[in-house]
Amino acid sequence: MKSVDQKRNHGNGQREFTLFWALLPLIVMIGIMLYTVVELKQGPHIPLIIGTVTAGLVALKAGFKWQDIEEMMYKGIRLALPAVVIIILVGLIIGSWMGGGIVASMIFYGLKLLNPSYFLVAICLICAIVSLSIGSSWSTMGTIGVAGMGIGMAMGISPGMVAGAVISGAYFGDKLSPLSDTTNLASGLTNTDLFDHIKHMLWTTIPALVIALGVYAFLGQNVSGAIDADQIANTSSVMQESFLISPWLLLVPVIVIGMVAMKVPAVPALIVGAILGFFSQVIVQGDTVTAALTALQEGYAIETGNALVDDLFNGGGLDSMMYTVSMTIVAMTFGGILEYSGMLRSIMNQLLKLIRNTGSLIASTIGAAFITNASCAEQYISIVVPSRMFANTYRKMGLASKNLSRALEDGGTLTSVFIPWNTCGVFILGTLGVGVVEYGPYALLNLLCPIISIIYAFTGFTIAKIDDGGGGTGGQKEPAEVKTELQHV
Repeated sequence: MKSVDQKRNHGNGQREFTLFWALLPLIVMIGIMLYTVVELKQGPHIPLIIGTVTAGLVALKAGFKWQDIEEMMYKGIRLALPAVVIIILVGLIIGSWMGGGIVASMIFYGLKLLNPSYFLVAICLICAIVSLSIGSSWSTMGTIGVAGMGIGMAMGISPGMVAGAVISGAYFGDKLSPLSDTTNLASGLTNTDLFDHIKHMLWTTIPALVIALGVYAFLGQNVSGAIDADQIANTSSVMQESFLISPWLLLVPVIVIGMVAMKVPAVPALIVGAILGFFSQVIVQGDTVTAALTALQEGYAIETGNALVDDLFNGGGLDSMMYTVSMTIVAMTFGGILEYSGMLRSIMNQLLKLIRNTGSLIASTIGAAFITNASCAEQYISIVVPSRMFANTYRKMGLASKNLSRALEDGGTLTSVFIPWNTCGVFILGTLGVGVVEYGPYALLNLLCPIISIIYAFTGFTIAKIDDGGGGTGGQKEPAEVKTELQHV
């Protein structure tokens, strides 16, 4: 009778769990993850599967039937399907753009125009401008970011540093662009005017970007003395011998970015990019149709005798993204059980008990978003769940809803890149080829925004009250509206 009563109390079928049982799957998964990934240097798939099994057993103990648990996993996977489609298309783009000489042209001219001493600053700003224009960190990293990695590696700069600068720039626009899914989602779920939400985020995002650019400038001065000019010249020469380099090829990424900026959905824009890359390889580079199709499926392969060039241009393709796709699916089965069983909600309820003042409320919101990123492995859930849990508390404390919407982005949108099994973390690994351990310390915008936000919360700086006309009262949208807003890039 207990499970029946619980189901009656929670129309969505969720249960109430004690903190121990709610946290147990996370503790098991993260504990095994630390040992297998850090100590044994293995992938994260098996720890995630073990975490999923643990979550399933806890759900069974709570009275769920196996059919219920299966449906929870399927719901989690369905939420990640748009991300899976993007991941696959980015794999096609990387393979075709490498085979078509597009990436080579971007790297070649980048080496001519960019100086190692200010490269990190430049690539961060370029990615920030592009992502601000198109509203998508993933599209920015999958196009400009790939070329930026090649240029930085050719200059001898650490891949972790380059990836960190790319990520910081890409997420600057993802956070502030009115075209961004996460920006619209956070403002919509909290009933905050979109532009009030964006203006409020400037207080945390602009200082974080300024500090990040200062650090990148310092790092650039230190690395520039170690750059081998002969190596750069030799790399450029080998690229010219291996590809037909042309400024006309730069039109391909311009077309794709332009389409997204004009609000063409990401999927058709990326498909056009892959098609243009395919024809570039066949027509411009003179390769066979078979070779171009192979680049789409298996990735582009080249042997020049130059280790750096070979490392830069061997990769991409559909097959290269299957590791990323499988990790996304496994992670979302784990997250699906935690979310739809009620374990995650039980953890959030315990966080609510820690709230004593504005500082603890905003810090708890950011912490809840980070926990959701780690447990449910999906950036969008990290905005949706805490928005539901904390909206009433913000309203009761007389705080304008734009405080909540900003905290959701500082804690959810930006911290997603620090979770290796989150869809954002696996996308970065598959696209830029660099893991969290390497790029994490250099993704400075993503690191600094949550810290600055918490400092503001405890000092009261920029914290708006409802009486200040500060953007809404924290009302929530209906589930159907939330579902519509989750149709993301």
